[in-house]
Amino acid sequence: MSRANFLRMIVVLLLLALVLQPEWFAPIFAPFTPPGAAVIYDRTSLLSLSLSHLGIVALASVAAIVVAVLLAILVTRPQGKAFLPLSRTIANMGQTFPPVAVLALAVPMLGFGAGPTLVALFLYGILPIFENTMTGLSTLPPATMEAARGIGLSRWQRLLQVELPLALPLILTGVRLSVVIAIGTATIGSTVAAHTLGEVIIAGLLTNNTSYVLQGGLIVGLFAVLIYDALTQLEASIRKRLGVA
Repeated sequence: MSRANFLRMIVVLLLLALVLQPEWFAPIFAPFTPPGAAVIYDRTSLLSLSLSHLGIVALASVAAIVVAVLLAILVTRPQGKAFLPLSRTIANMGQTFPPVAVLALAVPMLGFGAGPTLVALFLYGILPIFENTMTGLSTLPPATMEAARGIGLSRWQRLLQVELPLALPLILTGVRLSVVIAIGTATIGSTVAAHTLGEVIIAGLLTNNTSYVLQGGLIVGLFAVLIYDALTQLEASIRKRLGVA
């Protein structure tokens, strides 16, 4: 087993232990716990919070991928270039407004819960995917595109069989950045009653219990590391298959 795979296995096992058997780590977190307070967060199952956290991130990320890729396809077509300024404005909207501001604006319309968090993560996640997809579709090898036209492929066939597959590594880079940002940003959803790992961190901050903060932050960090690594490996595999440096 390579060193990289060994480290991945250690991180996976550590994450599973933290989520499924957090009491095993009580001696480690005990020094960070105020006198008389609980060492391990037990108001809600850490597994339940983790699954809900990842579910919210997954839903927001899928929506961001669909919208960002469609916008990038539109503005890289000859008939859609006029929409580039509008598309950039839409893609930049989430980066212009901090997620906390989006939550504050969304709560009156959607109420408390996962809804405002989904909106914030969706808006915040569009830009990296949009920019990378647009770059990937705009920098395709001219010889490859000319060959695709030469064999009689239609516009849709060129898009689905040539352009998107060749642009996929760059698209995945944008997806990787967007998803990792969403994993960390989703923690603030607990401020509007979304069921995320931010609940553990906020409980620790409110009660001055550093052990809670460490538990929530460590689990979120390990999820981010593992998902980032998995998407990096997927991207490298696709690049190798396509022969792209």
